[in-house]
Amino acid sequence: MHPILSERRFFLLYLAVWLTAGGLLAALLHTLGTPVGEAIALAIPMALVYSFMCLASYYLCRTFPLHRVNITRVLFIHSIAAALSSSVWISLGKAWVSLLTESSLFASASDNYSPQVPLLFAIGVTLFLLSVAIHYAIIAFRESREADRRAMELRLLAQDAELRALRSQINPHFLFNSLNSVSALTVQDPQGARSMTLRLADFLRKSLAVGSRQHITLNEELDLAAGFLAIEQIRFGLRLKYEESADEYARRCLVPPLLLQPLIENAVGHGIGHLVDGGTIAVSAEHKGQFLHIMVRNPHDPALPRRRGQGIGLNNVRNRLMALYKDEARIDTRAENEQFIVELVLPASPAADSEDGPKEKC
Repeated sequence: MHPILSERRFFLLYLAVWLTAGGLLAALLHTLGTPVGEAIALAIPMALVYSFMCLASYYLCRTFPLHRVNITRVLFIHSIAAALSSSVWISLGKAWVSLLTESSLFASASDNYSPQVPLLFAIGVTLFLLSVAIHYAIIAFRESREADRRAMELRLLAQDAELRALRSQINPHFLFNSLNSVSALTVQDPQGARSMTLRLADFLRKSLAVGSRQHITLNEELDLAAGFLAIEQIRFGLRLKYEESADEYARRCLVPPLLLQPLIENAVGHGIGHLVDGGTIAVSAEHKGQFLHIMVRNPHDPALPRRRGQGIGLNNVRNRLMALYKDEARIDTRAENEQFIVELVLPASPAADSEDGPKEKC
């Protein structure tokens, strides 16, 4: 459909412009000796008729796009079209003048019209070519918007593929470590191995259920973290303790599924696992303004050599946050005394259909 006719506001604006052009044409005819009433009665209808005739230039522009057709050929085609359109317009003007002369008020309309034919022809050609230029601009604008839309779709598809790839790394990595733990327990503690296997199956069932979702509530994410640590506590016993604190607003905010698992897995493997007395992993969450702050603390041995890089877990979390939130989210790590701290900051988005409490906005 014609872009000007597709929306009512554009069409009304288009008619307003042509009515203005008709007023200017009437003023010009009056300056050249045509009475005011006769000039208005002639110019306004002719302008409105020509406004619809010039709409046809859009389809001509689509047939002969500037980037595919030689510019000389384009100019020639549009010049011929402008001359033909202007000639038809003048012929319609003559027919309209013939109708006007039947009224005693416009008895001299025909005599006043004939001398203005060359001028009207030139005006008609100019207006048609101007319409061509405007339609080429409209086509270029629409193609630019369409290209931007397609580029955005491609970026979203690429981002979605990246997120799926990152999420697919989580469970295999965790499952590999868990199966090693089960294998170790089968000899030392068969009952513990059986209990760990059952809890592992329950955790995997829950993680698969939420893994296909784009976001889950922080409360659901904390439940998954608690389930993961329940599995690890079978292996570590009293050496592993867990503390959790989060305000109600924070619990209803949305986060990517399994966001905390790599961080807690690191806290266990690189923190608690190297300490004879073990320690406490503390997860806290707080809603501050437009952002959700999540902190994971664990004791660590400062005497241990520092690992190169930041490991698969931290890089995975960082890449997921970057893919989802760009520069609006960040992850910071630091060591304070004998505590290793990972802090996440991401936009606080409320869960519209959360089942975990009232629907207040975060």
